[in-house]
Order: sequence, then structure tokens, then C-alpha cells
Amino acid sequence: MMTQKSLSGRAWAELLLLAAIWGGSFLSIRIALDEVGPLTSVAHRTFWAMLVLWAVVGVMRLPVPRDPRIWLAFLGMGLLNNVIPFGLMAWGQLYIETGLTSILNAATAIFGVIVAALFFADERMTLRKGIGVTLGFLGVATAIGLENFRNFDLRSLAQIAIIGGTISYALAGAFARHFFAGLSPQMSAAGMLTGATIMTVPLAWVVEGPMSLGLQTDTILAIGYYAIIATAGAYLLYYRVLAMAGSGNLMLVTLLIAPVAIVLGALVRNEALSPNAFAGFGLLALGLIILDGRVWHLLRRRAVDRPSGHS
Repeated sequence: MMTQKSLSGRAWAELLLLAAIWGGSFLSIRIALDEVGPLTSVAHRTFWAMLVLWAVVGVMRLPVPRDPRIWLAFLGMGLLNNVIPFGLMAWGQLYIETGLTSILNAATAIFGVIVAALFFADERMTLRKGIGVTLGFLGVATAIGLENFRNFDLRSLAQIAIIGGTISYALAGAFARHFFAGLSPQMSAAGMLTGATIMTVPLAWVVEGPMSLGLQTDTILAIGYYAIIATAGAYLLYYRVLAMAGSGNLMLVTLLIAPVAIVLGALVRNEALSPNAFAGFGLLALGLIILDGRVWHLLRRRAVDRPSGHS
């Protein structure tokens, strides 16, 4: 069950900051892709974020797990939460707009509900969740546009790659719940990114050549942003917001990221999204609001209270 708390002013501020940071990550990744390949961009992201998080673990003097099974789990989590989704989304961004990538990325919450219902007895699919998931799928289909499947091309494949990344994120959420109970979030994040880096650096080297720091200033700044701020920093901020706001309120981040990315893409790269992309986001947002549950429960409460109001 998702816990929901009332949001303080400070919680709202940090929630909005987290959404802005993650919203900006889509633009920074796209800027880096002008000079480096998708796998190299991911290798930079996991490597530098890993170093920052291990520094945090050291400063906090957190215990480092010794069980080999935990380190195998870090590899699995790194694959599902970093290597696959980061790689698919970076490649997809070569062919579709930043804003559209962020809209499709919001489907992570939809697939997360489905995966949780499949793997955990306490996360069964209810009527409310079913309606939310259905609207979410309609939103994704609308944003992609049926014409992209009739005239299948690289753009269509790129959008499918983004959706593949969201499915991997959803599987990672179930994986973390099963294997990482009891580990501190900072240690979990550092271990996960270590597992990811073990895979991404050699993979990028083989496919795209060795990583280089002899890059243009814009590229270095973009990599620094999405690796240090939007990955390492955002993981730490995420858990602060989780503690203050509760997991239910974190659904709001999913709704806020896409508008930030859409605006930044339009301002910096002159991107223009089609009307069906905005219509799709509207349907997806409605699905997420229903999944969040507050509006649904409010309407049900009013429906129950209405007869008693006339007695």
C-alpha cells in the first residue's frame, strides 16, 4: 500500500526541485548525445554517479555488505534500473523529441502497478488500479500515434525503446523490494551503480570506443548535470522526499517531470510536439491521478456521504 501524507511547504519545495532536476535530465542527455554515443553517455552517467555515492557512503560510514548474493543482486539491479533503461532511452532520444521521451517515461508508474500486481500478493489489481492502468495505456498509445505503427521507421522503434526502458524500471522496482530490504538507500544506490558501471564501461568501450574527457564544454556540463546532479544527487533527494512526503505523494513527481522536459526542449532545442503527444499526456496524467487514489477516494466518500446529507 502507498502511504500518503499531507505535504508541508518544505516537502512541496523539495518535490518540485526533484521534478525539475529529473525533467532537466532529458535535455542534458540529448545535448551530450550530440557528441558521444548512447552507450558512452550511459557509462559516464553510471561511473561518475557511482563515485559520488560511494563518497556519501564513506562519509556516512555505512556498513558495506559482504554477502556475495547482495553483490549479485547489485548487478541485477544495475542491469534493470540503469543499463537497460538508460541505454534504451538514450538511443531513443536520438530519434524523438526530449518532451516526448519524458511523456513516455511517465508510463513507468503504469507498468510498475502491473508488475507489482504480478509479483506481490499485497499489490493486487483493483478496479481503481485497472481504470488507471487502462487510461495510462490509452495515453501512451495516443502519444505515440497509430500512424507510427502503420509507417514503421526509426522514430517508431525509438518510441518502443523508451517503453522498453519503462518496463525495465518497473521490473527494477519489484527486484529492489525483494532483494534490498534492510539495506540503506545510499548503499543500495551505490551498489546498484557499481553493478551498472561494471557492465556499461566495457560495453561502451567495445561498441563505441574508449571514454574520453576531451569533449566540448557543453557536453562536459551536460554529463556533469545528468550524472552528478540528476542521478547521484537526485537519488539522495528522492529518499529525503520519500521520508517527508510518503511514497503516495511521489506519484506527483511523475506528473511534474514531463512539463519541465517539454518546456526545456522547446526553449533550448526548439522542439515542437504534435497535438496527440499532449492529448496522450493528458490521458496518462489522468490515469496516474486515479492510481494515486486521492481523487478516487474523495469521490467515493462524497457518494457515500451524499444520502446522509439529506436525512
